[in-house]
Amino acid sequence: MASDTQTDGPRHVAVIMDGNGRWAQMRGRPRLFGHQAGARRVREIVEACPDNGVKYLTIFAFSTENWKRTQAEVAGLMKLFRRYIEREAQDLLKNGVRVRFIGDRVRLDDKLVALMDELELMTADNDRVHLTVAINYGGRDEVARATRRLAHDVASGRLSPKDVGDETLPRYLDTCFLPDPDLVIRTSGEARISNFLLWQSAYSEYEFIDTLWPDFTRDEFARVLAGFKTRDRRFGAVKA
Repeated sequence: MASDTQTDGPRHVAVIMDGNGRWAQMRGRPRLFGHQAGARRVREIVEACPDNGVKYLTIFAFSTENWKRTQAEVAGLMKLFRRYIEREAQDLLKNGVRVRFIGDRVRLDDKLVALMDELELMTADNDRVHLTVAINYGGRDEVARATRRLAHDVASGRLSPKDVGDETLPRYLDTCFLPDPDLVIRTSGEARISNFLLWQSAYSEYEFIDTLWPDFTRDEFARVLAGFKTRDRRFGAVKA
């Protein structure tokens, strides 16, 4: 049950990792150079989670809208995802990180999906940090897919329409295994949520920061988390 005042740090932090391309362009390098730097930053932030009391970290890696980017950039990103899984798998396992992926896998190539499946299975018993990677993910797409599954269960008689309430749909969402995020961070100075965790973040706190993702250090992460502790989270209620 939510308390009137939030004094503890966030257990679940979600991050929109924005600014990789601009970071690279500012250095006269191709956008993929920035994405590579951003991937290295993920490792640092994951490693910082236990010391900061963060049990769940969800990162927005590739949206359903990102297919609109150039073919070269999309292909480079897909190669980067495969390489990241191959290079980081053993360290993630050793460090107690459980990895899961959310999003629609239908459009992803078979090799990437196989690597994703393998990493999920490999780390299934880990519990130190729960890292969820959103790839080919969009909040509206997720709700649409969940609604189709729910409707199918109603049509087949497994679920009665009168039993459908605001606690029903979350069981059909990609994030059914996660608590809702306490805090959503977006880097790079943009102040929008970009179709990320639309249902789950109804009462999340937001932090929009100017730092580009490749420059987002564990120290800045800790400062943002400390700022969260000063917020008064009332969840629609008022103090007596």
